[in-house]
Amino acid sequence: MSGPGRMPGVGAPPRRSDDFRGSAGRLLRQFRPERAALGGMVAFGLVGVGFSVVGPKILGDATDLIFAGFVGERLPDGVSREQTLERMRAEGDTGVADMLSGTDFTPGQGIDFGALGHVLLLALALFAAAGLMMLVSGRLSVRAINRTVFRLREEVEEKLSRLPLSYFDRQTRGEVLSRVTNDIDNIGQTLQQTMGQIVNSLLTVAGVLVMMFWISPLLALVAIVTVPLSLLVATRLGKLAQPQFVRQWSDTGKLNAHVEEMYTGHALVKVFGRQGESAAVFREHNDALYQAGYKAQFVSGIMQPAMMFVANLNYVLVAVAGGLRVASGALSIGDVQAFVQYSRQFSQPLNQVASMANMVQSGVASAERVFEVLDAEEQSPEPAHPERPAKVGGRVELDRVSFRYEAERPLIEDLSLTVEPGSTVAIVGPTGAGKTTLVNLLLRFYEVRAGRILLDGTDTAAMNREELRSRIGMVLQDAWLFGGTIAENIAYGAQSSSREQIEEAARAAHADRFIRTLPEGYDTVLDEDGTGVSAGEKQLITIARAFLSDPVILVLDEATSSVDTRTEVLIQQAMARLAHGRTSFVIAHRLSTIRDADVILVMENGSIVEQGSHSGLLASGGAYARLYQAQFAEAVAEVD
Repeated sequence: MSGPGRMPGVGAPPRRSDDFRGSAGRLLRQFRPERAALGGMVAFGLVGVGFSVVGPKILGDATDLIFAGFVGERLPDGVSREQTLERMRAEGDTGVADMLSGTDFTPGQGIDFGALGHVLLLALALFAAAGLMMLVSGRLSVRAINRTVFRLREEVEEKLSRLPLSYFDRQTRGEVLSRVTNDIDNIGQTLQQTMGQIVNSLLTVAGVLVMMFWISPLLALVAIVTVPLSLLVATRLGKLAQPQFVRQWSDTGKLNAHVEEMYTGHALVKVFGRQGESAAVFREHNDALYQAGYKAQFVSGIMQPAMMFVANLNYVLVAVAGGLRVASGALSIGDVQAFVQYSRQFSQPLNQVASMANMVQSGVASAERVFEVLDAEEQSPEPAHPERPAKVGGRVELDRVSFRYEAERPLIEDLSLTVEPGSTVAIVGPTGAGKTTLVNLLLRFYEVRAGRILLDGTDTAAMNREELRSRIGMVLQDAWLFGGTIAENIAYGAQSSSREQIEEAARAAHADRFIRTLPEGYDTVLDEDGTGVSAGEKQLITIARAFLSDPVILVLDEATSSVDTRTEVLIQQAMARLAHGRTSFVIAHRLSTIRDADVILVMENGSIVEQGSHSGLLASGGAYARLYQAQFAEAVAEVD
C-alpha cells in the first residue's frame, strides 16, 4: 500500500553500512535460548574430538610394533637391544644405530601380532566412539539451529505486523518477501552447513595441538609457524568478499521485487506494450546480480587454493623436520607418522573453515538484511491504559489535524471537521487532494502530526487500534481477497457468523445471485487473485463482508467503481439501508453517486474548500460545480 500520489517501492531500499562483526555477533546472540543444546553439542563434540585425535597416536604405536618386529627378526637372537646398537656403532653404522635407538625392538623376535591386534581394536573402538559422539553433537546442533531460525521467522512475522504503513510505502513487496523468505532461508542453510563444522574444526585444532606438543614440542612449533599466514590469507580475502555478498543479496531482493511486480501486473504490462522495457529492466537487475555473485564467489573461491598451498607448505616442513628427528633417534617412525597425520588434521580444519568463509559471508549478509527489518521503526505503541467511548454513536471530530507523508511536503494542514452520528459524508476532489489520507488517519494507519481525531468524544490515539478498527467497516476500490472459500472471505470480519448470516449479507450486497451460479456456490475456493470471478464480483464480495461486520462507521472508497450501472444502483440502495443509523464516509469520483449525501466535502491540497448539499454546492458555482460540470461535459463527449 502507498500514500496517494506516491510511487511505491521506487529505488533501492535504504541500507546502513556493512558490519560483519556486529551482524555476526548479533546472529550468535539469537542462540541464547539454546544454551543447553549448544553446551551439549560442544561437550559431545569435545569427547568425540578427543577420541579421534588419540587415534593417530595409537596407529603410530601399531606402526612402531610392525617396524620393531621387522627389524628384530633380522637381527641375531641372544643379544640385547643395547648390545646390538653398540655393535652397529662399532662397525661404523652410527646413522642406522641412531635411527634404531628410537625403536623398541627385540633382536631375533618378529612382529607381535597379539599386541598389534589389541592396538588396532583399541583404535577401531576409539574411532567408532568418536563417530557416535560426533553424531550426537551434530543432532544437537541441528536442533538448536532449527529452533533459532524458527524463532527468527516468528520475530520477523511479528515485526511486520507492528510496522507502520509508511514502511511499506518505501519498500517493494518483492524486496520485503526476499528478506522474509530468501534471506532467512539462506541464514538457516548457512548455519546448518557451517556452525557445527566450525565448532568441530576449532576443537580439532585444539586437540591436535595438544597431541603434537605431547609428541614433539619442536615439531609442534614447526607446524604452527604457518598459522599466522593462514589467518592473514583468510582475513584479507574475507574482507574483500563480504561487500560483494551484501551486494549479491541486495540485488537478489531488487530482482525479486521486479519479477513479483511484473508478474502481478502482467496484464497491465501487456496492455501498454511495456514488455520490452520490463525485459530490459530484468536484464539490468539480472546482470547486476550476476556481477555481484561472480565477484563474491570468485574472491571467496580463492580462499581454498590459498589455504591448501599454506597446508602443503606446513606438510613439507613437518615431513623434513620429522625425518631429521627420526634419523637422530629422537622420535620413532610411528611418532612421525602420527605427527604427519596430525599436521594434516591441523591444517584440514583451517582449510574447512576457510572454504566455508563464502557461506559465512553470505549468511551474515542475509542476517544483516533481516536485522534491518527487525530494527525498522515501529508504529507508535498501544496506550498502557486504552480508553473506550462511553457511548458508541459514530460521532467523528477532526480538531486542527495536520499530516504529511514527507517532512518537506505538507498535505493536510489545520483541518477541522465534525460529523454527526448517522450522517453520510461524501468526500470529493482531485487526485492527491487527501481524500483517502483522511480515512487512513481515521483508521490510524498513519498517525497525525498535529491535532487530534475524536470518536464519540474519545481521542483515537488513546484507543486500542483493534478496538478502533473493529468499529469501522471499509470497502476499498481494490477488492482484497485471500485464498479460501467465498463464505470464508465474506466472514473475514466476523468469523463467528453463521451460514445464514453470511448468505443474508451476500443478498444485501446483491452478490448471492452470481455466487449461486458457481459450481460450489459459497464453498467455491478462490485464490489470492480471485481467479474465476470478475473484478465487479470481487467487489461485491468485499461489500458483503462490510455488511456482515455491522460497523458503527462505514468507509466506502470508490466501492462501486468496478460494477455495472444497474448493479451500482442496487448497491447504492443496499448501502442506504446499511448506512441507516451509521456514520458513513464515501469517497467518490463519480459525483452522480453521492447526490443523497447529507454533506459533501470538497477537498483541494489537503483542505476543505467547500461543504454542503449536492444542490446547494451546484447553486454556489464553486469547485464542486466545476467538477460536476466537467464530468457532465465528459459524459456528453462520450455520447457524441
